[in-house]
Amino acid sequence: MRKITPLILVLCFWVLSHGIAQKSNLTEPKPYGALPSQRQLLWQETEMYALIHFTPTTFENKEWGYGDADPSIFNPRNFDAEQIVMAAKNGGLKGLIFVAKHHDGFCLWPTKTTPYNISKSPWRNGKGDMVKEMEQACRKNGLKFGIYCSPWDRNNPEYGTAKYLEIYRAQLKELYSNYGELFMSWHDGANGGDGYYGGKREKRKIDNLTYYDWTNTWNLLTRKLQPKASIFSDIGWDVRWVGNEEGHAGETSWATFTPVGLDGGKLAAPGSVETETSHLGTRNGKYWIPAECDVSLRKGWFYHPEQDATVKTPDQLLDLYYASVGRGACLDLGLSPNLDGQIHSLDCNSLMAFNSIIKTTFENNLIHGAKISASNIRGASIKFDTKNLIDNDRYSFWATDDKINEAEVLVDLGTQKSFNVLRIRENIKLGQRIDSCKIAYFDGTVWIPLAEATSIGANKLIRLPKSVTAEKLRFSFIAPVSLCVSDLGIFQEP
Repeated sequence: MRKITPLILVLCFWVLSHGIAQKSNLTEPKPYGALPSQRQLLWQETEMYALIHFTPTTFENKEWGYGDADPSIFNPRNFDAEQIVMAAKNGGLKGLIFVAKHHDGFCLWPTKTTPYNISKSPWRNGKGDMVKEMEQACRKNGLKFGIYCSPWDRNNPEYGTAKYLEIYRAQLKELYSNYGELFMSWHDGANGGDGYYGGKREKRKIDNLTYYDWTNTWNLLTRKLQPKASIFSDIGWDVRWVGNEEGHAGETSWATFTPVGLDGGKLAAPGSVETETSHLGTRNGKYWIPAECDVSLRKGWFYHPEQDATVKTPDQLLDLYYASVGRGACLDLGLSPNLDGQIHSLDCNSLMAFNSIIKTTFENNLIHGAKISASNIRGASIKFDTKNLIDNDRYSFWATDDKINEAEVLVDLGTQKSFNVLRIRENIKLGQRIDSCKIAYFDGTVWIPLAEATSIGANKLIRLPKSVTAEKLRFSFIAPVSLCVSDLGIFQEP
């Protein structure tokens, strides 16, 4: 037998290691279609956040203030920003958008732009800044902070004139400059109507395509002063409205979107775009603009004592979670402080119970420890191996070769396990690639169809009508390009 010399061993080791290095350094698949920005990725990871409505309108027991409320009525004697923030946090929400000014025009910070602001109220003896207190409570408790400043102002006598745009931009500049880093700048399509307008009590209409000059307002102010803030509006720059205030996206919901507006399909102004397809998005849309699903915890956005019985139950919130976060969107949940300036205990209890269900469901991924194989692995490389499907990283991924756009992943749990929730995620840094997915389980003899889905994107949660017990599952994917799946999960609700 020929003796193996040290030189031969060295050469063999070099060849093997060089081959492994080549396989582990294969290039990623080329990105597909419109892609998310870094701020959109951070928004997507937030998943759930709150929208807080609290102005003199609360003390008038109205939904929309007219702009004529006396600032003296705004005096929440037990206002507690930390209690509000903790109500959101205990509900599993990761951020909070504070309505610094609603349509009534009353500013909850001591602005220099209008006398109709919190310094004219008796709260904190006219020395308070509610936006600052809310921001500090969020920072202290680890929640992201965002701001909504309504463009419509039913109090300001200059609304409808060119001078008001200067006032509104000055308000945004104050908010962008004095309250730290924002994760969202929230804008809606309220574009004029009847109001107080300095006592004139009339209806004022504006051209919503041109009046606010949104392109320059957002480019010169938001992008410059708050580059990490995602802009929300009807048609979105970063985040689009889902088209309803019921808290759900379509069963198919693409993160890419081509708004059909008055300007031939380009990004138009809030309130100017048809939103009938907003809940669906656009397959291979021109822009990456995922959906936000907004809904109030109560019937109204502002607190009304007669609506205490309308607080959504934990089960109702759970349904909304699967219909929003579970469809690749984010859930924006409206919370409304009461006359004391706190979130009612009924609301707090429902939020906590809802979060308990979410935590219990998703803390144990039954797929961990399973044997996972795939019909194709990109370049047979460890870099794109199926182990990436269970490493709790949204952006590591299993991928296929460039010419393989249909592939299967087999999951062997090793023993019979019961579950009723399936989770699939794509690595959206490379675009929304998958057209469809079918899931089946093996009953010991044949494969039984279990569920199927179209759009996957950042997150797809499939909630089965009842629990299934199985040992082996098969995920079959189809896309127009190579596959890039970052996560698979199997869970059982309590």
